[in-house]
Amino acid sequence: MTDDQAGVEKPVLTERRGNVLLITLNRPAVRNAVNAALAAGVAGALDELDADAGLSVGVLTGAGGYFSAGMDLGAFVKGESPWFGDRGFAGIAQRSSRKPLIAAIEGFALAGGLEIALACDLIVAARGARMGIPEVKRSLVAAGGALLRMPRRMPYHVVMELALTADPMPAERFEQLGLVNRLADPGAAVEVALELAASIAANGPLALIASKQILQEQFDWSSGEMWERQGAISGPVFASADAKEGAAAFKDKREPVWQGR
Repeated sequence: MTDDQAGVEKPVLTERRGNVLLITLNRPAVRNAVNAALAAGVAGALDELDADAGLSVGVLTGAGGYFSAGMDLGAFVKGESPWFGDRGFAGIAQRSSRKPLIAAIEGFALAGGLEIALACDLIVAARGARMGIPEVKRSLVAAGGALLRMPRRMPYHVVMELALTADPMPAERFEQLGLVNRLADPGAAVEVALELAASIAANGPLALIASKQILQEQFDWSSGEMWERQGAISGPVFASADAKEGAAAFKDKREPVWQGR
């Protein structure tokens, strides 16, 4: 018997919007808290995004008017793990999708919820949405990526304040600090994220994947190897049929038709 036949809602929903995949955390009764089933569902959705040549971008959001409250503490106390394989916490923290992924935040993204958003490449948040890492209030550590990623993206002392006080900040403050790409009116985060996704998805899919990979991996490259490492990733894109199509479309003053090869 399937979950649908049993009347049980799937913890993660996916919906195609053209060449964009909308992924929804779907445990609103527990504020989309992460248990094993949700982690597995997110991992499966990312596999779907990466495997489908007709998809270029993903948008990740939460049901019920909020993004996620983080780890399901009740499930954690029972011994359930919110980690999934090599993807890590919530099926995303350690290995996200190869394709661009946008977080669309309503209400709040707290603790592991913010860490899910940080595993995405861009963040759209509704004005007034609360974002923070309150783990120390429960004698836990924000070990799902926040303490590793935020110092690379925000001022050190702001991250230290978030980590040690456990107090959240509004989305507007994160936008000022550069962590949030775009603000949306409450209730419109997905709409704004889909608009942003459409502007990304219009571009060459191979170039999108390569650009994301270079930006993510270059932190570990020395000055002596960075051009070689970049060339190994970008070279196949320059030699692709899509690169020739992009140049021809520009010359012919028409929209390109991407093949993903």
